[in-house]
Amino acid sequence: PMAFDIFVLSLNASALMHLGDGIEAGEPNLPLARQTIDILAMIEEKTGGNLSGEEERLVHQILFDLRMRYARKVAR
Repeated sequence: PMAFDIFVLSLNASALMHLGDGIEAGEPNLPLARQTIDILAMIEEKTGGNLSGEEERLVHQILFDLRMRYARKVAR
């Protein structure tokens, strides 16, 4: 069965791959990275108040990291 944290971590891995920062990093695909970040942001918004403290921190920390990485890629 899929656990929420595993689902969020899989989206994180996908976004990192699209940013060119994952384990199997290739050429960055910033539109797909942005889309995955937006999906995580939507999940954060729609699940507000329904997650455990640990789940909320996980989503928040991953979003912060991905947004910073994305901003650095776009600024280049």
